[in-house]
Amino acid sequence: MCIVSTCLFSFFFFKWRKLYLRPISAHRMIRLPLACLLLTLAATGYGGGDGCVPRDFGQGSVVCECNSTYCDLPGVIKLPPAGQFWSFTTNKAGKRFEKLLEQVQNATTGAALRLSIDSSQKYQKIKGFGGAMTDAAAMNILSLSPGAQDSLLKQYFSPEGAEYSVVRVPMASCDFSSRLYTYADTPGDFQLLNFSLAPEDLKMKIPLLQRAQAMSPRPLSLLASAWSSPAWLKTNGALIGKGTLKGEAGGKEHETWANYYVRFLDEYKKHNLTFWAVTTGNEPTAGLITNYSFQALGFTAEMQRDWVARDLGPAIARSQHAKINILILDDQRALLPHWAKVVLSDIQASRYIHGIGVHWYWDPAIPAEISLSTTHHLFPGYYLFGTEACAGFSPGHHGVKLGCWDRAERYAHDIIEDLNHYVTGWTDWNLVLDLEGGPNWVKNFVDSPIIVNKTSDVFYKQPTFYILVHFSKFLWAESQRVGVSFNTHSDLESCAFIRLDGSTVLVVLNRSSKDVPFEVWDPSVGYIPAVSPARSVLTLVWVTR
Repeated sequence: MCIVSTCLFSFFFFKWRKLYLRPISAHRMIRLPLACLLLTLAATGYGGGDGCVPRDFGQGSVVCECNSTYCDLPGVIKLPPAGQFWSFTTNKAGKRFEKLLEQVQNATTGAALRLSIDSSQKYQKIKGFGGAMTDAAAMNILSLSPGAQDSLLKQYFSPEGAEYSVVRVPMASCDFSSRLYTYADTPGDFQLLNFSLAPEDLKMKIPLLQRAQAMSPRPLSLLASAWSSPAWLKTNGALIGKGTLKGEAGGKEHETWANYYVRFLDEYKKHNLTFWAVTTGNEPTAGLITNYSFQALGFTAEMQRDWVARDLGPAIARSQHAKINILILDDQRALLPHWAKVVLSDIQASRYIHGIGVHWYWDPAIPAEISLSTTHHLFPGYYLFGTEACAGFSPGHHGVKLGCWDRAERYAHDIIEDLNHYVTGWTDWNLVLDLEGGPNWVKNFVDSPIIVNKTSDVFYKQPTFYILVHFSKFLWAESQRVGVSFNTHSDLESCAFIRLDGSTVLVVLNRSSKDVPFEVWDPSVGYIPAVSPARSVLTLVWVTR
């Protein structure tokens, strides 16, 4: 009776607040029992029955709280009727993927700013978006109750959720593990007779990947990256620090490391998990740094070229995984185009390679036009793909900031910039972290789109989660980037794509503090009136004639 009376009071109080005063703050709203709060939100229009349950942690915007019985979902998006368009808005002020169905106009709206779509200008096609199933992500998901686990996985992989299509999987341990290990830690085991997957794979990552695949409407594209070879194959005899493979390309150490990749793929296939691609190793330049603090294996571009040409490429080509893609670099885009020139100019190495993986951490160091576009034009037969990104890595800004909008904006800016410079997809780092930003054995804590509070059996969806939804839910595989231009200078950032179903998707980022009215001119449909709210991401979807 106490809860019922509290809910009734809350209903009338919220109704009064909505009519006469500003909305009550999110951090006060959450003090009500969650079930009561949901009834109140539904009754008063704060998010509706499927809306976000907001919590304000004082970081500039809100997170959406979820548990085993309730979590807002983006929902299944159907194509709009002819002559109409969908708009989806997420902003700093608290909107989370707000959906509206609006009318296309036959005549100009008179807006000073016009974005024109040119479908005759065709660029790269999309491969996918996603995140990484690290040991830490798996531990955090499994720390929740079964119902909350399903709720969380549904957010990423179901047709009602973000519809992630790519999952990066570390081969053995990385910094986001609770211990250091590989799959072949027996010294001198060049035949890999003692190769075996770890409990982290068998009890955590594999079962979760199987559950994710069961939820997904299409096969997941799994991407494998290794951080370090077994210590006994390395010059420094350790998983961490400065060290490269012993010997030289074509030698027993290099050959064993290539066969290790094949064995990993073999073992996962036994669990009905096949991989779309492997990278030549996570951040190879890290293993060239003295006293590097966590797992790494050093390669120069020349060393990577020779290992692919003489060992990795042939090993995969003669295995049951011959169709798997090989991505080089898997490191900062600032290393381009040099790295690509060294590796892809070699006829023996280049025949085994399909793409180039890039990380985002040094992106401000070199313009995308110089690194990404130049590389694409030099080697148009090899695609560029974003393999890792996260917030909360900068010195003095480590770890989780619940509700931080600035980090969400940086995600959106980087994705749009990458897409406009020939990148074919973007992979976030850890799918899930805890409140500290781990677990991480070396305490290299960062942020994640979903944060687990295991003591309360709840998880929080960060603004970055919704930013990723604005891309991953709409830019399906084979969507093709097309031209979009502005009739005058604008602070807005945008990218446009045409999907195989004939619809057009336009994503617009507004990092300014003002609402920006504009119209979209698409010759095939007409004029689309829109407003880009201050500090927001807006996705528009319409069907071409």
